[in-house]
Amino acid sequence: MTKELKVAILQTELVWENPEANRGLLSDKIDAIVTNVDLIVLPEMFTSGFTMNPASVAETMEGETIIWLKQTAKIKQAVIMGSLVITEQGNFYNRMVCVEPSGAITTYDKRHTFTLAGEHKVYTAGTEKVIFNYKGWKICPLVCYDLRFPVWARNTEEYDLLIYVANWPKVRIKAWDALLEARAIENMTYCIGVNRVGLDGNNHEYSGHSVAYDVLGNRLDNLTENQDATAIVVLEKEVITKYREKLNFLNDRDDFSLKV
Repeated sequence: MTKELKVAILQTELVWENPEANRGLLSDKIDAIVTNVDLIVLPEMFTSGFTMNPASVAETMEGETIIWLKQTAKIKQAVIMGSLVITEQGNFYNRMVCVEPSGAITTYDKRHTFTLAGEHKVYTAGTEKVIFNYKGWKICPLVCYDLRFPVWARNTEEYDLLIYVANWPKVRIKAWDALLEARAIENMTYCIGVNRVGLDGNNHEYSGHSVAYDVLGNRLDNLTENQDATAIVVLEKEVITKYREKLNFLNDRDDFSLKV
């Protein structure tokens, strides 16, 4: 187990529906990270932007982007995380992939598809909450619209880090800001949100607001609005232990059963 976890947050523009161009763009940004980090977090649908045309960009779990992620994770000796469009058995998924340096992959399919944009009509929703362990840290990966549903994120597993990747538009960015901070505080966990910047192919504007919070809701990063940049934050395991033992808020949480 490591006492610290260094996380690189990539707040970036994306090329609309062009996986090859986005792999190139992201390769340059990842190559520019000179500090040794443990996790590199990319936005939602990092190969395409938030498209409702999955057939034009979908890949398999043996496709070019997965190969690229494995190679990059091995070179950087870090987990690389982000979501992309995956096709499997005739269905399309908005799938978070978490690729370790060893080549091991943990996946999470977005549970709450965004009905306002019609995502539920073209993507199959996930049914399983996922926690994966890396260097002794229990990490919960979630995607964009999942942020609005606190029961799905409730920390019943004693996880240490909650990560949301998103294409969250500027027009509703106040909700993004408020809910990420709330998720950190109510779950007594580090919480990181990674959002894109720029315009997409539907002319939706994204202003970033990527952020990292500690268990008390204190902000750890220095990213600014509309900034195309990478931030590195250091998470400390003793902070989690100290405040969970001191405050004991998670011990008083309600028991519940979740229907999926």
